[in-house]
Amino acid sequence: MRLRHADGSNVHLGYCTNVHPAEDLAGVLAQLDTYALPVRERLGADLLGLGLWLAAPVAAELAADPELTRRLRTELTARGLEVVTLNGFPYAAFQAPVVKGDVYQPDWTTPDRLAYTLHLARILADLLPDDAARGSVSTLPLAWRDPWDSRRADAARHRLDQLADGLATVERESGRTVRVGFEPEPGCVVESTGQAAALLAGVDVQRLGICLDLAHLACAWEEPAAALDRLRTAGLPVVKVQVSAAVEAADPEAARGALHRWVEPRFLHQTRSARCAGGGDPADPAYAADDLDEALERRLPGAWRVHYHVPLHAPPEEPLTSTVPVLRAALAELFAGPAAGCDHLDVETYTWGVLPVQRRPRTDAELAGGIAAELAFARDELVAVGLTPVPAPVPAGSGVRR
Repeated sequence: MRLRHADGSNVHLGYCTNVHPAEDLAGVLAQLDTYALPVRERLGADLLGLGLWLAAPVAAELAADPELTRRLRTELTARGLEVVTLNGFPYAAFQAPVVKGDVYQPDWTTPDRLAYTLHLARILADLLPDDAARGSVSTLPLAWRDPWDSRRADAARHRLDQLADGLATVERESGRTVRVGFEPEPGCVVESTGQAAALLAGVDVQRLGICLDLAHLACAWEEPAAALDRLRTAGLPVVKVQVSAAVEAADPEAARGALHRWVEPRFLHQTRSARCAGGGDPADPAYAADDLDEALERRLPGAWRVHYHVPLHAPPEEPLTSTVPVLRAALAELFAGPAAGCDHLDVETYTWGVLPVQRRPRTDAELAGGIAAELAFARDELVAVGLTPVPAPVPAGSGVRR
């Protein structure tokens, strides 16, 4: 879906396909018919955006064979789908039975992470709609925080310099601009916007910037206005926003029974107490836990926010709530001003398959319906801060009829 800001720029809204497990081209194509096409039809949209996730093996295959990438673009176009952004955070096996800390490997100290990200940039340059201003790829915030030392920091900075050079080569060869956004996340080297400003200082900001995940922002107990001002002061552009919400417990003791129902084995659910707020170390072990079961065992003091992406339109059961108010405040800061603060937005609820059992979709159709409801919610929130839905041009060769 596309919307227009008052400054005349287009804003692209889609959903991230890392909620689906496909890790080869046949699987990626199959999920277009199983999920993406039904989502577009439920929304009544001429064109639906996808934040495509391509695991490292299929990314390498596509980057090595432009004909395969052309086939993928043709298949997307035929279904009224477009791609302006790729999710390059998970490397592979993101919907495996147990993921946890494996999602941070390989990190930005390694050549494998660099190669994967540049493969994605080359693919995206060929997938971009002709009228798209640019593309974006989101990636992890350097590495998990431990181990981290000056040697690893130097290695990561060298990879980032190589990344900027590689993106310049992609632009020179394709004529298309692709930027990479580093996504602050609880427990990582870059967890907060303050850490982003410090650790990414001096990068090539024409090609590198921030992917702002709004659930992560909330879990760091950051105020959106201050966080975005911090990034602006540092000169770091927001190249992509992941429209997401986390679980919140104002009184964790009163909510212990409900919180236990959200403990699950696949993903890390880093938990942060409100006492992390105020500019200190957001991973201070006195107020932070690396997973929800650990937080429950240690009884962290104060209100909690849990890194658990919840469907935007369906808050958790009481007494739990979600961080949708943080989402709303961030969108207002990004789009209520004279210029759009970002042009690529993804709804990224990758946790549908591990929600408490009574909230989990039972069929593919139910999952498609939930994704469509989230996109409608995000669209309405963007309209509320002043963006205007616009009919997207229907690409030649698509199956969409007006």
